[in-house]
Amino acid sequence: MHERCQVGGRELCRYVKIVGQFMVLLWGFGYGMTNYSEAAEWSLAPSIGTKGVYNSNLLLTPLPHHDTYGYWVTPATEISGKTERLDVSSKLAADVVGYFGGEDRQFTNVFAPLSMRYRTEQDLFGFNGGFTRDNTLLSELQATGVVLQFAQRNQWTFNPTWTRSLTENLSFQSSVQFSDTTYESARLVDHRVVGGSGGFQYQVTERDHIQLSGSYVDFQTIDSSFPFRANYPGISMSLTHAFNESLTGTVYGGPRFLSSTTHTSFGGISARETVWLAGAHMMKKFERATVQMSFVRDLAPSGFGLLIQTNRGEVSGSYDLSETLSCSLNVVGMLTSGKASAASGEGFPDSSYVSVTPQLSWQLFEWWRAEVSYMFRWRDTDIAISSAESHATMLMVTYAPQKLSFSY
Repeated sequence: MHERCQVGGRELCRYVKIVGQFMVLLWGFGYGMTNYSEAAEWSLAPSIGTKGVYNSNLLLTPLPHHDTYGYWVTPATEISGKTERLDVSSKLAADVVGYFGGEDRQFTNVFAPLSMRYRTEQDLFGFNGGFTRDNTLLSELQATGVVLQFAQRNQWTFNPTWTRSLTENLSFQSSVQFSDTTYESARLVDHRVVGGSGGFQYQVTERDHIQLSGSYVDFQTIDSSFPFRANYPGISMSLTHAFNESLTGTVYGGPRFLSSTTHTSFGGISARETVWLAGAHMMKKFERATVQMSFVRDLAPSGFGLLIQTNRGEVSGSYDLSETLSCSLNVVGMLTSGKASAASGEGFPDSSYVSVTPQLSWQLFEWWRAEVSYMFRWRDTDIAISSAESHATMLMVTYAPQKLSFSY
């Protein structure tokens, strides 16, 4: 395992410098593209939020533990630009976090995403990506239901896309996927994911779309004591149907042909398997409310140094009680299992995870907003002594002054 970074002021400055150079380069490209349009509109929306948090079991451990308290300070800036053909948007943000009590930790998260869209008469070029520095208990736990440990994660992502209109109803869509993930922990394994997809979308009727695509993904660990590599080409078919103006549903699925190899001190362990992945999503809009439901079976990379299969169901909804007061509810349930030997050569235990998060948001004044939320989390594994649960509360106040806009 290569030498890990140490958290501190110098490291934060280095990350800020890297992110700044990356954003200047891409924003320079976006600014140069606007020269081909007659007019451009740009906006800048700064904000700063502070919140206090309480968690009865921050690490979701079944072992004896203490309550944890903490504070967050979150400065952020939303940046967007738009011309007749180009859309650019980003939200640069940071979290300065301190925990004490059961866990005494101080760390800083950094978020530097970038989204770009450029349109021509027949083509749509897109890009999504950027840099993220966050904590595994906030990112991978909620995404996969797997508790890694209290560790910082640094991730670069690049996802360019291209859509070409062939006829009025037929289009070709393609994308490239790249991510590089490192952890500031000797117990977790850095990894890299490279892949791509391409296929056709056909508009059958005004309310129905069918898409057929092929994909290929390659996953490998970096500088691991037990190198692991897997690739899984596959095909997928999806159908999107608009029942009416306020109700839309999508279903998709297809096989992935998984091949993996783990290198241990006793030699290589190879495996082949056909994995069926699928998903469904439905969204209903009301006059003052929105409800979404989804189910996804997917393969996801993990800091344990292997691929895991997640079966994730999610229901979320929001309701505007008044012009200044709104409430929301998010419920997530997951079943997780390993699809290959772990980096240490051991099996990966099956696990279950549930989170329930009600939230209330109140627009206090024109530039001030308050949010209060509660989160219940429950987790169980095949090898755990017993299941673990946690109760967390959060109170956040955000100041967001008037958006700055200019055009030329």
